[in-house]
Amino acid sequence: MNTLPDGDGGPPSLSRTFSPEEVNMDLTMCGLLPDRAEEIARLYCEHGNWNQVKEIWFEERRANRSTKGSSQKIYRVLSSRFKNAPATLPSPSDLPAVLDTCLSSRDKAQVLYPYLVADDALVQYAVHEYARRLAEDFPDPLDFSNEALTSVLDQFEYIDETPFDYADSTTKRWCEGFRSIMREIGVLESQQTIVGDPPSLGDTPLLVAIGYSYEEGDEEWFKSPIGLQYLFQPSSRWEELYNRAAETEAWKFVELHGSLKLRPTDEPYSSITSEGVQ
Repeated sequence: MNTLPDGDGGPPSLSRTFSPEEVNMDLTMCGLLPDRAEEIARLYCEHGNWNQVKEIWFEERRANRSTKGSSQKIYRVLSSRFKNAPATLPSPSDLPAVLDTCLSSRDKAQVLYPYLVADDALVQYAVHEYARRLAEDFPDPLDFSNEALTSVLDQFEYIDETPFDYADSTTKRWCEGFRSIMREIGVLESQQTIVGDPPSLGDTPLLVAIGYSYEEGDEEWFKSPIGLQYLFQPSSRWEELYNRAAETEAWKFVELHGSLKLRPTDEPYSSITSEGVQ
């Protein structure tokens, strides 16, 4: 029987994919913020109405004497990630149940991270470029210094082929925001570290990453699992991670035409939205 494939070079480049209207620098004002994102998700799960969530959020901020302008920006960015979440990720109303199965703050950050990537075009572009570097054995593929990040941004072009163009000071703040995300998900170890390594994955973020890969991909999704690539997992780890998923009984291997394929035993996220990780 053939083993699972080793990958095919990483995700595609997203240069010349987005219009100027789709690209923003929201990362300069609001990073991953897992605790606040979780709070918004729990409010939505409880009330099921974004207007109520917004009202309660600002009432609590006012009670804590938070700055109105800052609270508005944070709410706009964080709620956008859930409002615009692709159907291929756990629904926002299911997120609290998913987060309850996480064993650490890093697990929660890794679960919330793909919502940010899916919603922020510039972050998504950069993540694709770094995942491509990792797949191609690029020297220091996870170098997130200002110089390395800026060189990646300099290669970005809008769909009309005009270049990325923001003030240096704004770009520098964006780079700081990107590094903060990498620390949250375990790629960078500390505030001083600028070169990272593929992070370890807990069971819940692993099942979310594989479920996202399955839902986003076609029949051959496991040859290019986008959820694992977003978390910078090299292809040499994929078979081990697939085996771990199968051990949870949420996924199983099937043999088709002499090749192994991984399939969910039920719906891709059912084991972590209702019953918890087995």
